[in-house]
Amino acid sequence: MSAQPSQQETRSRIVVAAMELFWQKGYQSTSIADLLQRAGVHSGSLYHFFPGKQDVLLAVLDLYHGGIDEMLLAPAWHGIDDPIERIFALLAGYREALLGTDCSYGCPIGSIALELHEPDPPVRAGLMANFTAWTDAVEHCLVDAGPRLPDRLDRRALACFVLTTMEGGVMLARTYRDVARYDMAVGQLRQYLDQLLQQGDAARPPRKTRRS
Repeated sequence: MSAQPSQQETRSRIVVAAMELFWQKGYQSTSIADLLQRAGVHSGSLYHFFPGKQDVLLAVLDLYHGGIDEMLLAPAWHGIDDPIERIFALLAGYREALLGTDCSYGCPIGSIALELHEPDPPVRAGLMANFTAWTDAVEHCLVDAGPRLPDRLDRRALACFVLTTMEGGVMLARTYRDVARYDMAVGQLRQYLDQLLQQGDAARPPRKTRRS
């Protein structure tokens, strides 16, 4: 006889199933019946852990937030040490997702944020936590670039701009079913960062050369 799944395993199956369905179908279009079928559990098991569908959504947002390093950052940054190139490697991951889905891919967090016209405070807090963690990661890259970027640059604001570029580029690519829309947005960001790097180079004092 096969062992019965533990309560933690059952809960995890429900959350992972919800994560997949909310991304594939959207939160509103996913029914409780869909969740039960995908997770392979009975309604009693679901309601034992989650009083309602919004509670499942909160668990999904927590899973995304807790897994940002393992699921998103580590794969994108594997083998890449340059902090600026890490930003573009992260953006390249979204491009690959667009190409792999004929431009139907949508950022899971961005899609939920757009779908819910006025999310309840706990859901909005979960969305904000995910956006903040993403922005934090990019800001750390910009900080790690050190003097390569201008001293007075607002690195937090630029990290928010990177997030806006990604989300907007993904939305346009999905709408037009054309990855070129995403490439244009990221290309403009690349040009802007190149200009900032040039400013950083110009502001650094020249290296002293040894006299012979």
